[in-house]
Amino acid sequence: MKKLSSIILIAALALASCEKDNYDGPNAGLSGNFIDATTKALVEQDIIRGTEIEILEKGYTEAQYLIVKNDGTYANTLLFANTYTVRPVRGNFIPIEAQEVNIQGQTKLDFTVTPFIRVNNVSIVKTGTKVVATFKLQQNVINNVQKIGLYAHQDSRVGEPMRQVATERDINAVVDANTVYTLEIDLAANSTILKPGKPFYFRVGAKIDMGETKFNYAPAVKIDL
Repeated sequence: MKKLSSIILIAALALASCEKDNYDGPNAGLSGNFIDATTKALVEQDIIRGTEIEILEKGYTEAQYLIVKNDGTYANTLLFANTYTVRPVRGNFIPIEAQEVNIQGQTKLDFTVTPFIRVNNVSIVKTGTKVVATFKLQQNVINNVQKIGLYAHQDSRVGEPMRQVATERDINAVVDANTVYTLEIDLAANSTILKPGKPFYFRVGAKIDMGETKFNYAPAVKIDL
């Protein structure tokens, strides 16, 4: 009798396990771009502590967060088909309203935004024993520009939170769109990191003085040292 009971228990557990395994997996996804409302260019981001997309699935109380890539694109292919409330948070652009999105299959959703700062007319070149960056800033809100920076890393996802070498300057003022800013990194002074013959990525950015806002950037430039 005990043997029969054990067999029945094992069979019941196996059936429950099979039923659990038969639940459908993720069957939808969400992807898209952050697009500058004026220039139509992608709005560059930080891969670490950068803009995130908060998504709250209908029927649930806890949100998920999608990471935005350096180039201003994002993608998550492991969602469940449903209606979601979608809202970018902690961004480097003027905040936009949340929206309801019916995600079925692989759904595309672009966000058209106005960056706090546009980093324009960028030149990053190696000149002698220095890497020199020149650029202009277009400020799109009244808050002061807090600081600017030139960042270097062997990874193309370089930025303020992901750098091996950096040169920064405090601004703390409203900027003139015609002003040319110059930042330099001394290769000789940083030769233990920025080794000759090695490729590195250099990127300039600027940060507005406003709460949790992030840096605005131009695309990274690869230089063989």
